[in-house]
Amino acid sequence: MTYTHESKKPTAAQQAAQKAFREADTKVAMSEYERNQEAFHANRERLKAERLAREAAATGNIADKKKRSAGEANRDFASRSRRSK
Repeated sequence: MTYTHESKKPTAAQQAAQKAFREADTKVAMSEYERNQEAFHANRERLKAERLAREAAATGNIADKKKRSAGEANRDFASRSRRSK
């Protein structure tokens, strides 16, 4: 049994329709891609701002703790020096 397959060339109207559909599909895909990219970048910027705020708060807390511990050390030193006299 022999199979022969003849490829049919699309007509000019079919080619024009395929071209129009291809262009429309491309526009939809690109606009979807662009929306996804904008959402990704917006989310990344939001997360970056939150991270920077957390780091700033943590740095502030560390600085406060250092100030407190330095103050406590000064008080301890002062009380020790008074006791030794």
